[in-house]
Amino acid sequence: MEYVSRVPRSPLDGVIDDLYYLEGAAPYARLTLPAAPVGLLVVNLGAAFHVRGGGDVAMGEYADGCVVTVPTRAWDFGYPPQTRSVGVHFKPWGLAPFLAMPAAELCDRPVTVEQVWGRSAVAELRDRLVAAGRPDEMLTVLEEELMRRFCETAGLGLVRHTSNVIAATGGAGAVGGLSEAVGVSSTHLAQRFKEVIGVTPKRLARTHRFAAAVLSINPAEPIDWSDLAAGAGYFDQAHFGHEFQAFTGLTPTRYIEVRWQFLREHPGHTLDGWPLPAD
Repeated sequence: MEYVSRVPRSPLDGVIDDLYYLEGAAPYARLTLPAAPVGLLVVNLGAAFHVRGGGDVAMGEYADGCVVTVPTRAWDFGYPPQTRSVGVHFKPWGLAPFLAMPAAELCDRPVTVEQVWGRSAVAELRDRLVAAGRPDEMLTVLEEELMRRFCETAGLGLVRHTSNVIAATGGAGAVGGLSEAVGVSSTHLAQRFKEVIGVTPKRLARTHRFAAAVLSINPAEPIDWSDLAAGAGYFDQAHFGHEFQAFTGLTPTRYIEVRWQFLREHPGHTLDGWPLPAD
């Protein structure tokens, strides 16, 4: 697969990790994406793909693309034989300036881009992207669209600051004192988080902690799960195993097997590292 990405210019770099272009045959027809402290917007330029959110039983079809706020559970992405899209990896709070509704309304409920921006606007954007032709030019078109849509969002500064404090500790720091540190009530902070990110500070911290623990795993080396759990700040290995199941849909042992499957069947693939084979 061809994958091109870049960090956007200011002020978008304050809410976005990167813009990307993706084209080619996916390594698997279906990928499971463990929950991560990232929002996603995909503008689809090829055949429709399918998404199953954490709270949905069936896969839904997405022709124009999809919007995914910070998930609380693993979710599935189904690729067509050939895929082509541009997209955005948002910081946890980054989608809020581009949404017309509170992020909590979309938590574990992926929606189409059309549902967020409207049919005519998305159709026009897709036409402009296709006309641009080259990946770097497409990313410029997408960046311009995001710059145009970027707007002030109530509570964004508060949530961004507090989220960065959570991220700095890998989610292992005490959440209870966050509201006092920023001079607001815990209820107010939780409400702002749900409006801007879609989840509470505690849930975001759990996601950061789990992601940090999993990304530290080297599947090629022996793993002491008890040490890993303790090092990540989990109460015990059983608690870690419960979180693992919730965030990946897999047991720790099965996760390593699936990671090995990806590494063995597609060494060096651009998508290796977080998505997992779902079939």
